[in-house]
Amino acid sequence: MDALVIKNANAMPAPTWSWLKMNDTKIAVPAGLERDCQVTIEAAKDLYEQHASFEGAVEELQGRVDAARGDAADDRAIIRAAQGADAGAADLDTPALSAYERRTALSQAAGDISADFETGVGRDARAYLNFLAGGTAVLATQPGDEVEARVNVAAAPGTSSSASVDIVAAPDSTFDLSISLDAACPAGQQAFAGSTLRVFAGARSHVNVTVYLTCGEGVTCVDDSGFVLDEDARVNVRHVVLGGAFTATGLAADLRGDRSRIDISTSYLGAGEDVRDFNYIVRHRGKKTECNLDANGVLTGTSKKILRGTIDLMHGAKGAQGNERETVLLANKGVDNKTIPMILCDEDDVAGNHGATIGHVRPEQLFYMGCRGLSEQQAETLFISAKLEDAALTAPTDEMRDAVVRLGRALVPDFEEEIA
Repeated sequence: MDALVIKNANAMPAPTWSWLKMNDTKIAVPAGLERDCQVTIEAAKDLYEQHASFEGAVEELQGRVDAARGDAADDRAIIRAAQGADAGAADLDTPALSAYERRTALSQAAGDISADFETGVGRDARAYLNFLAGGTAVLATQPGDEVEARVNVAAAPGTSSSASVDIVAAPDSTFDLSISLDAACPAGQQAFAGSTLRVFAGARSHVNVTVYLTCGEGVTCVDDSGFVLDEDARVNVRHVVLGGAFTATGLAADLRGDRSRIDISTSYLGAGEDVRDFNYIVRHRGKKTECNLDANGVLTGTSKKILRGTIDLMHGAKGAQGNERETVLLANKGVDNKTIPMILCDEDDVAGNHGATIGHVRPEQLFYMGCRGLSEQQAETLFISAKLEDAALTAPTDEMRDAVVRLGRALVPDFEEEIA
């Protein structure tokens, strides 16, 4: 396969700071890779029964949303401006809009859930991942079910592999999903591993998603997902990004139902010349919705990381609350860290909070460790080991734990003995 570059990936919904080149990224898929999907899905057989689909669940929710809206027209000035209404001097309230404001206003006026659906990495990346996968597996629950499923994506050196999965959680059901992206690739060889996920969380359902990226040196990884939440739905997402030469992790969530909530926890490690690229977009559309974005990472060597976190408190989302926090330890002066927390707001009765704690290891800390016989390199290894140990001890499956251990052996001497 020829070299492929996916442009405008992990794009922020409202571009800013263009001169810093942080609004999006490019994903370069290595040339010459053979399409060879090594994907296994472990799930109960009845989850595959085609009694539901992502599109069907969205359509059913659309009907209820339209019925609640009724025939009342949205005559706000921003809507008139977006639709091209021009009353001249008779309507001085009609504002000039940016491209983002125009798109958002038209989206609010249409109220089309299907058209609004997005994934974090973006449309082009999702199309490529779907192409690699060759089809989408649909896993759907019945009301009241409590189920779990596992998706394992592997890629051999010189190959590209991807999974495409839809999850439809029926009302009052619980769905636990784990996804592993793992490819052991020797130095000098390349591979590509990815997954794309669509989740519909029905009313009062609970969906828990855990994703581990433990690919080796020379592997490009893409983890793309999009969520739609019905009323009172609860979604918990845990991203653990430890390996891979370049990783792109993107998530977009539509909190359409009132009182829906999503909690996103991200743990990452950048070592050597690794590149970590994250993009999170949470759209609050329902009343009293809530989101929490928490990230914690360690960067060593000359690794690079950028995290974009956008909380969009849209018109009508009264009582909504969004929080985003990040803690980054820069264990080496050669790292490059960028964090972009953003809050967009078109509603008054809402709350949005963001903060970041970013710092180097202090000289007095290095001196303390040096007095106990640890060199600066050994101190850096301690931070790497701590991040890997936590991931290994909290891995949801033995296979994921083994992948972390394998990665740890490549980065930390005697790592397996330390966690035994």
